[in-house]
Amino acid sequence: MREQVKTEEIVVFITAPDEDMAASIAKALVEARLAACANIIRAVRSIYAWQGKIEDDTEVLMIVKTRRGLFDRLQSKVKELHSYEVPEIIAFPIIAGSDDYLKWLRDSTE
Repeated sequence: MREQVKTEEIVVFITAPDEDMAASIAKALVEARLAACANIIRAVRSIYAWQGKIEDDTEVLMIVKTRRGLFDRLQSKVKELHSYEVPEIIAFPIIAGSDDYLKWLRDSTE
């Protein structure tokens, strides 16, 4: 593993209402080379405030691996395809990882 002070690689969390929408968004991101990979986790329980009410819903979570420089384009693509008025799209730096995996991530994205 290697440690990075300033990392190029990021992980993006995106929630969606169902697995079909998540798969559609994930495929579009990978096909456009805006992401190297997207994992879809089923049945995430989300409790959140929305329009003055507390909501309690089941969603799916996408964990998307990409590069920091592609975030703006990735975000635009997600907003274009997503049914939510305000989709969750948040990014975290990858501070360390397998050299081989991180090279694959960079090679698989634009």
